[in-house]
Amino acid sequence: MDHTHEEFYRVTFDLLTCTFAGASDALHAFESHAVEHFEQENEWMEKSLFPARDCHIAEHAAVLLSVREVGEGFTSGALGLDTVHDLAMELFSWFPGHADYLDSALAAWMTRRNMGGTPVVMRRSLRA
Repeated sequence: MDHTHEEFYRVTFDLLTCTFAGASDALHAFESHAVEHFEQENEWMEKSLFPARDCHIAEHAAVLLSVREVGEGFTSGALGLDTVHDLAMELFSWFPGHADYLDSALAAWMTRRNMGGTPVVMRRSLRA
């Protein structure tokens, strides 16, 4: 899960910093990552009967819907590069809470079910 989350930040950063010429590729790369990322987590939730799976899966679906709508709008010319960058900023705002609450709960659930314990969570402080 950690490696997938690192990749999430990389493709989101690429979306945030893309040029007009690279926006379609950045949107496609983000969508491809998100589909794979979310499908993996959705599968874990379904197989493990994770109690909060409906809420978690709904968040994944909402993110994919937004990404697809921005991609279609950009491709058609109805939306500009600023909207692509705004999407990236929204993803950066959304993801920490999603990971801290829903993904960490999923990791704890799977660890308890598979190993009888709770995972160790290490957080880096941004303060000096």
